[in-house]
Amino acid sequence: SLMSNEIVVVSNPDADFVTAAKKWPTWDCEPSKFPWSYGQEETCYVLTGRVTVTPNGGKPVEIKAGDKATFPQGMGCTWEVHERIEKHYKFN
Repeated sequence: SLMSNEIVVVSNPDADFVTAAKKWPTWDCEPSKFPWSYGQEETCYVLTGRVTVTPNGGKPVEIKAGDKATFPQGMGCTWEVHERIEKHYKFN
């Protein structure tokens, strides 16, 4: 399991992952900055846009179109969306 403030980002994930992820629900957000917390672990696949996610007490992580990202359960963070983001997501 992930550390409570560790975000794992994979650039250009494998084709099987992308095929599966495209069946998940989608979420999008215009450029903005807001606090967020994860009640459960989430995996997402970013279709468009770019965001910096800064875990509380951790280092900023940039996530962009084409990336797979996993966010740990219990993490509080700040989302700063630089370019409108659209992602597929699922709770693990």
